Amino acid sequence: MRHASSPTLLKNSSVPEPEWSATARHGLRPAPGGLALVQDFLNTRALSETGIDLLGNTSGANEWAAKAVRAWNARRGSATRPPTMSTHDAAELRSMRDHLVNLLAGRGPATDVRPATDAILVTTRTGDVHWAPAGHGWRWLDAAISGEVLLSQQNGTWRRLKQCENTDCRATMYDSTWDNRAVWHDRSTCDPSFGRPYPFHS
Repeated sequence: MRHASSPTLLKNSSVPEPEWSATARHGLRPAPGGLALVQDFLNTRALSETGIDLLGNTSGANEWAAKAVRAWNARRGSATRPPTMSTHDAAELRSMRDHLVNLLAGRGPATDVRPATDAILVTTRTGDVHWAPAGHGWRWLDAAISGEVLLSQQNGTWRRLKQCENTDCRATMYDSTWDNRAVWHDRSTCDPSFGRPYPFHS
């Protein structure tokens, strides 16, 4: 399937998927489809067990963006170039991440009007409609991430994207359990009651 943002397609489907570097720090499986980009973006935060904020400076933001867009391209079958991040772009990404964390946790305002993001829609000769982010720097990533959030809300996967309930962790995970009731990204490290014997009642 050809996308508007994809002047060339990745030919070899047997090549292993590029690593989602931020999510890999937690040993987590990436979310399905493009939602993995949103998950990886949220997992860039500095957390106690995973080290630095991957968006903490310009070089870190550029390194993360290059890896994330490469992995996103692999899922879309595209070859989009990652945007270049400036100091301002890195700061805007951190602000955007905070907003998305609140949205995921249900702490956002009832109505939140944010500046419009840029995207393009292209209809192919076969009648397929594809979307692609537009803009430069942080705005390109804002469009890509916002688009994936919208798609996930429409296809029902957004509700499975969660943050680990351990306040020292807060890793963003994709809950693939049948009843969507997982609360820890890793029970052995995040569940305080893990390994405790069940209370015995005489």
